[in-house]
Amino acid sequence: MKFKILCSDLDGTLLSSKNNVSDFAIAEIQRIKSAMKVILVSARMPKSMTYLQRNLGIEDQPIICYNGALILDGKKELSSTEMTIGHLDEIYDLSESLGIQLGLYHKNEWYVEENTERVRKEIHHTQSTPLFRDTIETIKDWKDRGVGAHKIMLMGTKEATDTAFAELAKQLGQQLHLYRSNDTLIEVAPRSVSKLSAIQMLLQEGETLEDVIAFGDNYNDMEMLQHVGYGVAVANAREELKQIANAITLKNTEDGVAQFIKNHIII
Repeated sequence: MKFKILCSDLDGTLLSSKNNVSDFAIAEIQRIKSAMKVILVSARMPKSMTYLQRNLGIEDQPIICYNGALILDGKKELSSTEMTIGHLDEIYDLSESLGIQLGLYHKNEWYVEENTERVRKEIHHTQSTPLFRDTIETIKDWKDRGVGAHKIMLMGTKEATDTAFAELAKQLGQQLHLYRSNDTLIEVAPRSVSKLSAIQMLLQEGETLEDVIAFGDNYNDMEMLQHVGYGVAVANAREELKQIANAITLKNTEDGVAQFIKNHIII
């Protein structure tokens, strides 16, 4: 197989551990990076991606953050799409009524109210640390500064997040993307962007989606895998993703992405 661009999700896909890439993955990316672009595509914030870029030796490539809501090329901002404060107010009101905690993200800012076990896991997984303050204070600060959220994370019990997901889908499903990360987490992103739309924006003259191979594991990767030239799901991916993928590789913990690159990518 020959492609011009390789795009990969991080958590549950390229990362063989909770917070890093393996030596095998580094070696395979090093092998192909002179012959094709390698672009990291994630729901993560920028500083939770750039250390992985450094480890892989692809700091000269752009990164797609927040499921496409923020695209950076080094320190240069190529695209930024924020959710409105009005949407944030609605989500806050609903979360308060259900006892759900919010994580609020804007560029490299991450705010939470409490240092919970879930937040500590996120700190470990992403190598980033949030600022702790009341959500209402963050909303007021953002209103004063005229900024919105690139991502909103809802963290609660399965029952609470089930209820919240159904209610948000009814209220805001036409305006926002809603993703179930797992049974207790909901990620919210702007509706007008996605991983796929971000990849399309980065295509240069002489490049099309047919020139792209992409790897993923979760619902927010589905559109990307469906529409690029070749979509590969890891074995631990959601069943819905595996059904639409062109191929299935090993689990992320077994270096599925690196193994597929080694076996199939010709340079």
